[in-house]
Amino acid sequence: MSRRIISNIFKGSLGNLIEWYDWYVYSAFAVYFSAEFFPQGNPTVQLLNTAGVFAIGFLMRPIGSLIMGRYADRFGRRAALTLSVGIMAGGSLVIACTPGYSSIGMLSPVILVLARLVQGISLGGEYGTSATYLSEMASSGRRGFYSSFQYVTLVGGQLVALGVQIILQQLLSDADMISWGWRIPFVIGAIGALIVLWLRRSMDESEQFSKMGTESRKNAGTLKVLMKYPKAVLTVVGLTLGGTVAFYTYTTYLQKFMINTVGIDKVTVSWINFIALLIFVVLQPLVGMLSDKIGRRPLLLGFGILGTLLTAPIFLFMQQFKNPIFAFLLMMLGLIIVSGYTSINAIVKAELFPTEIRALGVGFPYSLTVAIFGGTAEFVALWLKNAGVESIFFFYVAACVFISLIAYWRMSESSKTSEIEAELQSQSKSGGTKAL
Repeated sequence: MSRRIISNIFKGSLGNLIEWYDWYVYSAFAVYFSAEFFPQGNPTVQLLNTAGVFAIGFLMRPIGSLIMGRYADRFGRRAALTLSVGIMAGGSLVIACTPGYSSIGMLSPVILVLARLVQGISLGGEYGTSATYLSEMASSGRRGFYSSFQYVTLVGGQLVALGVQIILQQLLSDADMISWGWRIPFVIGAIGALIVLWLRRSMDESEQFSKMGTESRKNAGTLKVLMKYPKAVLTVVGLTLGGTVAFYTYTTYLQKFMINTVGIDKVTVSWINFIALLIFVVLQPLVGMLSDKIGRRPLLLGFGILGTLLTAPIFLFMQQFKNPIFAFLLMMLGLIIVSGYTSINAIVKAELFPTEIRALGVGFPYSLTVAIFGGTAEFVALWLKNAGVESIFFFYVAACVFISLIAYWRMSESSKTSEIEAELQSQSKSGGTKAL
């Protein structure tokens, strides 16, 4: 049984890694291909355009979570995860093959936008279904540990994207990277997604979904059922708001901040991000394991308090000292703080909903919040920088974390009121009664 759990979690997590690699490789290589898809001009404006496309992709995530969440709740987690990774592969291949602005004009950014919209649908479905699958497949008492691997692979996808970037920077000149080298990582992503598509076909379905009654399946995955859990939906929104803004600030925007504002060269920034994110990945299961011992709520409160108080000072100090080592240490401090959210957010959300609405309940309010706040974080930061008031963004992030802190303070300990555990206990008692 232990081997089956590990095998299924590995296959589910590997697919999650590839999907997030395909998503993040866009942001990692934006500094190279922004001029390819948009007219020549101010580098900040070009990055602003690519960040806008990045944000547009996020707008499709709620739609993807709605479509794929319903599919997962009605037809199974395995089927939905297999479908989502196939869609992501197609989007990456299209981006890799799209000619630049100089060749086909406005059609080039239009195709880029359409490809990101498709990938947004895929990723919107992946998050909720993956969080649900990992939480349901994990053994009781270790759900925090096992579900933390969602962010291990989520960040791992970004880490692999940065690793590919570092390798290509060593092998190719800046001119080659801008001309054609940036297309290579998208081809890698498409191939990786096809391999995962084959692996996911051999995953087991979760016990909770397999045992779900016929009557429950008829209404599974609908907004009508979801609306029966308004408190859980609002909890997911409050839980996510500050966490997603902080996460994308430290893992996506900070790369541009170090280059454009602090003045550190691109290669050094790639190494800073790579090492910091590698440590961050290792932290996730450790913090997830800690949540199995002390609960989820204390960790969320820790993130909320420290994130509110220290976000602005971290960026202001980095901007002031302009030192690569100091920048790394400050980035690491931010990532340690945000681990209180990232390591356990999947299991906390999954514990709020019953099986017939879990994938949609986890995915839809999360994706909606991420689309509004997380996906726009980089765009807001670059817009404020272009307007000459970049420091306002630091306080904006702190304010978002503070709003979530209020939600963490008001919520109960999810591990003690878990719908997952309650259902398993109910099924166990029902089975024992039938045996008697």
